[in-house]
Amino acid sequence: MKYIRINPADNVAVALQDLSAGEEVEGVRLLANVPRGHKVVLTDLRAGENIIKYGFPIGHVTADKPAGSLVDHTCIKTNLEGLLEYEYHPSHPSGSKCFSTPQGGAKKTSPLRTFKGYRRSDGQVGIRNQIWVIPTVGCVNGICQQIVDRFLREHPVLEGVDAVVSFPHNYGCSQLGPDHENTRTVLADMVHHPNAGGVLVVSLGCENNQLDAFRELVGPVDEKRVRMFVCQKVQDEVEYGLQQLREIYALASKDIRVDVPVSELRVGLKCGGSDGLSGITANPLLGVFSDWIVEQGGTTVLTEVPEMFGAETILMNRCQDRATFDKTVSLINDFKEYFIKQGMPVYENPSPGNKAGGISTLEEKSLGCTQKCGGSIVRGVLKYGERLSVKGLNLLSAPGNDLVASTALGASGCQLVLFTTGRGTPFGSFVPTMKIATNTPLSLGKPTWIDFNAGVLAQGEAMADVAARFRDYVLAVASGEAVNNEKHGIREIAIFKTGVTL
Repeated sequence: MKYIRINPADNVAVALQDLSAGEEVEGVRLLANVPRGHKVVLTDLRAGENIIKYGFPIGHVTADKPAGSLVDHTCIKTNLEGLLEYEYHPSHPSGSKCFSTPQGGAKKTSPLRTFKGYRRSDGQVGIRNQIWVIPTVGCVNGICQQIVDRFLREHPVLEGVDAVVSFPHNYGCSQLGPDHENTRTVLADMVHHPNAGGVLVVSLGCENNQLDAFRELVGPVDEKRVRMFVCQKVQDEVEYGLQQLREIYALASKDIRVDVPVSELRVGLKCGGSDGLSGITANPLLGVFSDWIVEQGGTTVLTEVPEMFGAETILMNRCQDRATFDKTVSLINDFKEYFIKQGMPVYENPSPGNKAGGISTLEEKSLGCTQKCGGSIVRGVLKYGERLSVKGLNLLSAPGNDLVASTALGASGCQLVLFTTGRGTPFGSFVPTMKIATNTPLSLGKPTWIDFNAGVLAQGEAMADVAARFRDYVLAVASGEAVNNEKHGIREIAIFKTGVTL
């Protein structure tokens, strides 16, 4: 297969491989070379007429374009502008019409599956058994790393624990209002995360994020597994922290995996470095997977609010009720207001890498991005830093930035982030961050970055077969198989910042 016309209503086709001038697409002779992921117009268009992709307008052409022309970001302009008024029209569309047809309002038709996870004392389930060292303030980042380094020199081979990791960040002091609360909230979320069999919280002592107040925010914990101390109150902070870590390890190393139903999985859905195939291969694959998780009684979370702009009404009309719809409207409009207050253009998207890969406007990017959540009903809407309380498909407030959004997904309680990419990226968040390639050349070229290749869909492999293989792989990862960011020790956090630094 050389190209795809995604929806019968589309007036463009997308190249699945590089096409040459003179070749025919849908009976139309190409007037120029068309790179993989880029669009060719199938009918004559006059300046101002809309380009239709996924069955929806993705912008309008800025000049006349005869059939067979390449159309890209240089000749397409977004139709989006300003704030919108929204009306609730409940519907449950079938989702992607690319290489999949997920069904809205998922029904329990698949056999119930299990994975091997860690049952925690608070009822949560982890897919990793790690020990985390978390600084309350950036001033003690180095101390946290010294504690971890000394511990790992003592234990070059860990027994019963997957990793011992510190998570440096720049915040915890010199912050005001929402920024200060964002830092406190995300760090508190991490303390409660089930992928951690134990946590050591390290405070300096004079920071805004005072340990006593932070401890109160965290609330009840297993105090044998969650330890906290103030560096300024002990004589040798590294030795003190090391002893705390030894005691945590003695407990966590005895944890064992047990059979757990897939209904306990909470999976984050994210994309980055997208290309023209993202909404055709990898994102629809995640859509099928998301619907399957929901069928199983589990949870998926879609974020990147700015990359919902232009496709938000599809999500709004899939909300379970008016209250959920109202929360989704606030989710969208609050983020638009954030752009406006900063004096920034609301629709300044896609990125240079997106454009090079074939994405021309924000509408096109968003319509492809939202394929990741399939066709299930939206059950919950989360504010930034809020933890999951409702099973099924949830929407989460966070920006498009890869590390900030992935950190927010982990903070919400997701044990795993599925990350689709057409350009490639090596990063990893504080939970396993699985990279799914949209195209085979990326998968072959970056085997130390990419964990799963969805590009085979563009080469003719059936969605049902790829989806079944992907489900098995995700469950293997949930049961302990490491993904690339873990193999290479790439684990980071980033906290959303919007205001003044003192």
